[in-house]
Amino acid sequence: MKPLKLVHIVRRYGAVGGMERYVWELTHELAAMGYQVTVLCETLEGDNTGSNINIVTLGSVQKKPRWMAHLRFSRKVSQWVAANPDSSRIIHSHERTSVHHVTTFHGPPFASVRNKPLWKRISLRIYANLWLEKRELYGSQVKAVIPNSPLIAASLLQYYPDLTATLLEPVVPGVRGDIPVRPLRDVGENGGVIGFVGKEWKRKGLHIAVAIVAELRRRRPDIEFVVVGPEPASVRFLFNGWNGGYTLLGETDATPLYAGFDLLLHPARQEPYGMVIAEARAAAVPVLVSNQCGISSELDPVQVMNLSADSIEWSYACEQMLNQQAERYIHSWRDVAAEQVSRYREIETIN
Repeated sequence: MKPLKLVHIVRRYGAVGGMERYVWELTHELAAMGYQVTVLCETLEGDNTGSNINIVTLGSVQKKPRWMAHLRFSRKVSQWVAANPDSSRIIHSHERTSVHHVTTFHGPPFASVRNKPLWKRISLRIYANLWLEKRELYGSQVKAVIPNSPLIAASLLQYYPDLTATLLEPVVPGVRGDIPVRPLRDVGENGGVIGFVGKEWKRKGLHIAVAIVAELRRRRPDIEFVVVGPEPASVRFLFNGWNGGYTLLGETDATPLYAGFDLLLHPARQEPYGMVIAEARAAAVPVLVSNQCGISSELDPVQVMNLSADSIEWSYACEQMLNQQAERYIHSWRDVAAEQVSRYREIETIN
């Protein structure tokens, strides 16, 4: 079995976002496993000391309009690949490029725009993004499309039903093993600490979570609600009428906070996977999430609620989860890397 030579493509290389963290952790694990890894990026946004990863910074591009930024970066990548030919490597992109053999899809397809009224679809931005997405999926050199969750896989097939030849099984994100574990404790009849983690609070359903916890407080008046991620000033209005019982921590590292939660609540309206849910599970924290989270297929049915359920139904489900002790579950980044290597082996003959 020949050694793998890998090139990963991401605009911002560092643990600075969901997709970016995925690439950062995956490439470091692949390098630690002994594979030759090169990363093409605009900028390095992390400490790569001690890694044997070859990082090539191609320089920043103008960020607006966004579709043009994708195209500008793609051209830089194509120029580098042309100037550094090597037919033995596998090029794995996480961006809208045109020279990759493998692409990982980290979010819902842009093609969902087709569900909007016609007058909202007639623009250069729409046409450009649809073209970039189709190029990413159907380029003649593309050997594999890898979604990062079953939910994204289903969405891709919904909008691109002829993608079955190259669509492989998902490789879902991992978590680090150093997340502090929630100690066993009695929550009590009236209390408990419910956590919400997510900077993009509208998409991740904070307004829904506030209504759910408010309903639960009618039966459990000592419930505490901890919100991590959004700027406090931007969401404080959601708590009008509350007399205490909540804490807004803003953008901070949630890793040491999970152990203080008795439940993670995540009623997202659109969540390709749900890294914070995986992190909570690694901390042995019970979770209750919407069926719009990609990770929901990995959970027990009692941990998943239909997004359309009302706040009363959600509140009783919260109460049920507060009375349970969760087992710690870790799907590590080394597991992710091993799964990714198996996908590479599936498409190893790329010439």
